[in-house]
Amino acid sequence: MLDRQPTLEGPKLLLRPLRAEDWDALFAVASDPLIWEVHPAHDRWQEPVFRAFFDDALAHGGALAVIDKAANDSGGAIIGSSRYQWLEEADRGSVEIGWTFLAREYWGGAANRELKRLMVSHALASIAECRFVVGESNWRSRRAMEKIGGRLTDRSESRGMAGQDARHVVYVIGQAEFANGALAAD
Repeated sequence: MLDRQPTLEGPKLLLRPLRAEDWDALFAVASDPLIWEVHPAHDRWQEPVFRAFFDDALAHGGALAVIDKAANDSGGAIIGSSRYQWLEEADRGSVEIGWTFLAREYWGGAANRELKRLMVSHALASIAECRFVVGESNWRSRRAMEKIGGRLTDRSESRGMAGQDARHVVYVIGQAEFANGALAAD
């Protein structure tokens, strides 16, 4: 079925399985409170909260480090992460892609599109649909999903984050949306 720990490479980004030794570089990105400002887990910039997030990512697999191949002289720098989570094998298969964050200097550009194109293309080679569960009031992430061609569904769920339940909406990119141009270059 779906390999949730692939190494994927695009023109500017390299995605590879997250490793314990990535902690310092990834926390350096995640410690920016503005990244989490409108996210339901608005406290994730704090070290103990992010440590739990990071440890959970390693424990469950599917987490990928996002590396800008051109950054710094040593062949790239970690600029964020994303995950494949909750693989469902029924009905030709579905996986959630999420827990994504990028350093602010990569917002609004091509990085999110390339990251999601790599992940969705890899997943849709094995399964029928990719799900994206987004905080209902996280307009930044909702706009990003719409920009890359995600289709808002009528599904929703509640998830506990930052000590409270937060309503989330579900976007999908399936094989039909992908074939019809979702995640195509701008």
